[in-house]
Order: sequence, then structure tokens, then C-alpha cells
Amino acid sequence: MEEKAMETKRFFIDGPVLLQPEVFIDDRGCFFESFSVERYQKLGIPADRFVQDNVSKSKRGVVRGLHYQARPFEQGKLVQVLCGRVLDVAVDIRVGSPTYGRHVMVELSGVNHKQFWIPAGFAHAFMSLVDNTIFTYKVTGLYHKESDRGILWNDPALDIAWPKDVTPIVSSKDAASPPLSEIVDAFVYNEEH
Repeated sequence: MEEKAMETKRFFIDGPVLLQPEVFIDDRGCFFESFSVERYQKLGIPADRFVQDNVSKSKRGVVRGLHYQARPFEQGKLVQVLCGRVLDVAVDIRVGSPTYGRHVMVELSGVNHKQFWIPAGFAHAFMSLVDNTIFTYKVTGLYHKESDRGILWNDPALDIAWPKDVTPIVSSKDAASPPLSEIVDAFVYNEEH
């Protein structure tokens, strides 16, 4: 069987990539390759650096984020929804970037099978749009509690259009995160990366 190229979408912000694996569907269900080091490296994703997989299950309205880890424990994330549906957001926090403070929002679901690559230098969040959403994260760095950081999920300066018809459920930790303007350990933009 001939391997097809994975469909990708790049954005006005340099870094994040939306990926659409080839999905084989028949009357039994579906099958797709969710990860291949070789294929992802060809797309410029450092697939050989993935060191940890995480899974979360959320009810409708749960917001997780905006999270990142400070250097030198930064993480790139390849995220995907196995069951359910989310709005997923990546915010550019690379000081000096022409898109600093701007974001990309995509819908990920267990039906569309899309994956979202979020490189280090971005804060990440998602809102679950339905109950029992199962979300997976493949990350390039181990969790490091002392480097765990957050930005206020609804910081007005970020202008993220979270759905108005979904009541947000936010942890006390995420609700207490500072706005972007108070972040002191943001990343530095490097045009060569």
C-alpha cells in the first residue's frame, strides 16, 4: 500500500501545525496511524524527543490551561482527542515574535481525528465541548513541577473567543494564573527556529 502524505495546515503564527492523519473507515469502525517518528520528523516535528504521554478526561465546560513549562524544562505538545470534542488554543509567548500574544484556535474531536502540534514557546489550553472528552498529550519534556506555569485562560488582552454557550469549569489554580502582561519567564523569539 502506498503511503499518502499527511495533510497539514500551517497558520499565520510560525510553529503550530494542524495534522490530519489518513483515516480508514469501514462498517466496523476506523483505523489510523496516530504516531510515526519518521513521518512526524519529515514534517519538522521533533518526534524523537517525545518522552511522556498524558491523558485527561473532562466533562463539558472544563477548561485546562493556559499552561506551559519554563525553560529549561519547556515542552512541545502533540495533542489529540480520542473521544469527545474540544476547542484547543495555542498562544505565542515568544518575546520579540511578530505574533507575540496572538493565538490559534482549532477544533479537535474523536470524529475528525485531527492532531495539533504546539511547539515550546506557546501556552496551551483547551475547553471540552461535551462530557467524557478524552484528550491525549504527547510531550517532548517530562513534567517538572517547579517549572509549571500558567496564563489566565480568559485574559482580555488575548481575545480568545471561548464559546458563550458553554459554562466554563476552571480549576482554582488556573483561575489564579496571571495575565500575559505579568509573565516574567516567557520565551525569546528566534527567527531561525
